[in-house]
Amino acid sequence: SRKPPAIPSKADILAFIGSHPGKVGTREVARAFGLKNADRAELKRILRELSDEGQVESRRRMLHHPGALPAVTLAEITARDSDGELIAVPAEWDEDVHGAPPKIRIVVPRRARPHEVAGIGDRALLKIEEAGEEGDVIRHTGRVTKIIDRAKERVLGIFRALPDGGGRVMPVDKKRLGSELVIPAGGASNARDGDLVGASLVRQGRAGLSIGRIDENLGSLKNERAISLIAIHAHDIPHVFSREVIAEADAAKPADLAGREDWRDLPLITIDPIDAKDHDDAVHALPDPDANNRGGFVITVAIADVAHYVRPGSALDREALTRGNSVYFPDRVVPMLPERISNDLCSLKPGEPRGALAVRMIVDKQGRKRSHTFHRVLMRSAAKLHYAQAQAAIDGRADDVTGPLLSSVLQPLYAAYEALKRARADRAPLDLDLPERKILLTPEGTVDRVIIPPRLDAHKLIEEFMILAN
Repeated sequence: SRKPPAIPSKADILAFIGSHPGKVGTREVARAFGLKNADRAELKRILRELSDEGQVESRRRMLHHPGALPAVTLAEITARDSDGELIAVPAEWDEDVHGAPPKIRIVVPRRARPHEVAGIGDRALLKIEEAGEEGDVIRHTGRVTKIIDRAKERVLGIFRALPDGGGRVMPVDKKRLGSELVIPAGGASNARDGDLVGASLVRQGRAGLSIGRIDENLGSLKNERAISLIAIHAHDIPHVFSREVIAEADAAKPADLAGREDWRDLPLITIDPIDAKDHDDAVHALPDPDANNRGGFVITVAIADVAHYVRPGSALDREALTRGNSVYFPDRVVPMLPERISNDLCSLKPGEPRGALAVRMIVDKQGRKRSHTFHRVLMRSAAKLHYAQAQAAIDGRADDVTGPLLSSVLQPLYAAYEALKRARADRAPLDLDLPERKILLTPEGTVDRVIIPPRLDAHKLIEEFMILAN
């Protein structure tokens, strides 16, 4: 008689599920191992144990390894990579259980049909395959099988009111929408003639004209602040943080002494432009007490420890990767990270303990670096100065803030800078001392004047310290 099939081991079951991700359930496992009805109860018991142990999970009656993507996944297309290829993440993903959602690179067939061509903001069903690229962060590729939701077309333009209560929106970027957008009566949302508005495309009307609805009034075009808004929208600069990113930033706790050296008594200071919103680097210097380095200095540069809050794969990390950098306009900053991080926890405010990464450098009296060490520290800035304020103190015009710091902090900083200047002169680098132009606005947001701020030794001091640290 024929010998009945043996009940497969857990390892055999896991190997089979792993080789058919998202394509097998209990029935397929039983069929693959030749199990009859009498053995299926035992198979179900083993699968329950694997589930309890966290080695298998079930979604829509299909079995997966934990964190694996099903063969067909609903995904949100969120960005493009450096090569211009679309990147998606699964729409349903439990980060508390599996960590950060995996990225999926969209593969577009050479002769793609309309339903296979997606864009940022779309939700689509993807046929998933393993990328099979060693060392690549992106482990999956996906081919669009069906687009579930298209990203809503949004138009930035100038509203021109009509007597019936509606109007037209003249697009700022005519490449996106070839003609004006018709706004029917009741869709103007209190916009006035000449306002800069954001409008959503509702449908195509007769004679090819598009019908829209105003959903954001950005104010009068006569205000110079509108120019920044036009630039933000025209260049697709991300300027609104998702609720997930804001929640992660708000939940962040200030750094403490865990894993850090206590440098709170070292009088590091920040020196920045007078209108700086955040202060992310601090400096300190003192004569080197080592008798073998007479005339030399111990220079310290501390940088806010952003990595303490922006963990790999987190929502903040993904947002920072998408933005790449902060963008500065005359009237605003579009930050790379939410203000809770950039203007608070990672701003080295006077008297506030802050996590920082620091480099301590020993230079000789000629400004040549002899050694350096790196430190993860908890620091507390002794003062927040602006360039002109620091320079005035050195030039004999100290104020209530800089007076107490003059001999103990500022003069050693400038003495160390003089040593670095000697090393710079010996190197004879290309010296491009180009003037910086600064746009000053009135309180109403209009341009007041354009100035060339004076180039002070305080500016050069910070530059030399940062070059040395880098």
